[in-house]
Amino acid sequence: MNKKIVKVGNIECGSNQLFLISGPCVIEEESIMMRTAEKLKEVTEKLKIPLVYKSSFQKDNRSSKKFYDGPGLEKGLKMLQKIKNEFGFPLLSDVHYPEQCAPAAEVLDILQIPAYLCMQTTLTVAAAKTGKVVNIKHGQFLAPDNMIKPAEKCMEVGNDNIILTERGFTFGYNDLIVDPRSFYFLNQTGFPVVFDITHCIRKYGIPSSDPKGGMREVMPTIARAGVAAGVDGVFIETHPNPSAALCDAASQLSVYDLEEFLKPLIDIHNLEVSYRK
Repeated sequence: MNKKIVKVGNIECGSNQLFLISGPCVIEEESIMMRTAEKLKEVTEKLKIPLVYKSSFQKDNRSSKKFYDGPGLEKGLKMLQKIKNEFGFPLLSDVHYPEQCAPAAEVLDILQIPAYLCMQTTLTVAAAKTGKVVNIKHGQFLAPDNMIKPAEKCMEVGNDNIILTERGFTFGYNDLIVDPRSFYFLNQTGFPVVFDITHCIRKYGIPSSDPKGGMREVMPTIARAGVAAGVDGVFIETHPNPSAALCDAASQLSVYDLEEFLKPLIDIHNLEVSYRK
């Protein structure tokens, strides 16, 4: 099957080059955002892997109203624009409501539909109508071959610049599991496929600030399996000090560990591409 190439800045998503989506889970203070961006630029230039900088201006699915949910649309987009101006990264952030899509599209290169909201027609269509690339995260409740349905909603309003992202299935209570069959079915759609490694290690029902709220020890295993299964990109949330992060502290990867984490993934991807040829 010929896969669609989705252009994000100078990145050709769906080509033979692995790409990375990375950054803090949610926008925090400027020093943290800039430190992360500086290290990401250093690592990605050294490893020659293209980067989309990701951080959420709003996290509207926190499990408690007391938890930090981001600076909001206006302040968040200003911070992301500053990062784009200084480092030149294309940008990705979540949109939760249709009215956020147009202003977000003025700054972002990719509008991301959260997994819980992937079947929300009004939101998906509003994102697609901006003409920007739409990254639709695979809902934990949805069969992977059914992800063609939200993609079709985008196409019906004239936008086929779509990326699909796997982030695990609900498995029993408060747990997620990555089914490798999902990569096959998502690839069958013809759109670029991304593996969200850090979200699928979350242990729901446990606060993300609790070390037991994520299984970092399995990240290398599932990351390598997913890349070997033929994904086009990897999604790894990073932070200078994950244990102090204001969101998903138990599952983000230290940005200072990213280089060594990526090296085998790039090697595996290159081998998988050679095998396909």
